[in-house]
Amino acid sequence: MSMQEPDAPGLPRPDVPGIPRPDAPGPETPEKKLRPARTNVTKQRLFDASMELIGERGAAGVTVDEIAAAAGVSKGTVYYNFGSKSDLIAQLLRHGVDIMLGRLQTIEGLHADPLEAMEAMLGQAMDFMDDYPSFARLWISENWRSPSEWGKLFVELRSELLAVIGAAIEKVAATYTVDTGIARGSLEAAMFGAIFVVGLDRQTYNPERTREQSIAAIMTIMRGYVLR
Repeated sequence: MSMQEPDAPGLPRPDVPGIPRPDAPGPETPEKKLRPARTNVTKQRLFDASMELIGERGAAGVTVDEIAAAAGVSKGTVYYNFGSKSDLIAQLLRHGVDIMLGRLQTIEGLHADPLEAMEAMLGQAMDFMDDYPSFARLWISENWRSPSEWGKLFVELRSELLAVIGAAIEKVAATYTVDTGIARGSLEAAMFGAIFVVGLDRQTYNPERTREQSIAAIMTIMRGYVLR
């Protein structure tokens, strides 16, 4: 009776019915299934901690050690998830704008009157400012810093937000008689700036002002654009 020779080093073992190959992938363990969820939770904690610290003190005034401590993770975890503080801030900006864009776009198709749609969009913007005040402060503090490490990113993100505002203004112009002497780009910028300035002013200096009062103040820009 001959004995089977052992597998040669470096060569795959022949398939044997009922015996799993040692190099075959095994069943996914619970730990592996949970790993992406744990990673997402950790990243969200880092987002929240970074947003708060950087929004309060500016990007230059916050260290990775402080972000890690605030999030309750190690410094290495910050680098593992984001690579560097610069990359972290870039992702913070992208994350915040994605949330804001999503909210602004939720009113699409809900209002027949484009002025009412604009008012609803401003309401979404004010709610975003209330929910993410640190992001608004981060945007204001870093956007106009010159030179800016994230200058190209700000241009990209700003253009995305302006495009949504511009599309809403275009619908107003298609429905109402408007002042054509007002440059459309300047009007978009005025609305965009007012959202951040009025939202932050209410939070920081005038918390007694209502959401509706803030919206009405910004809407005066649009109502001045429409000729009655």
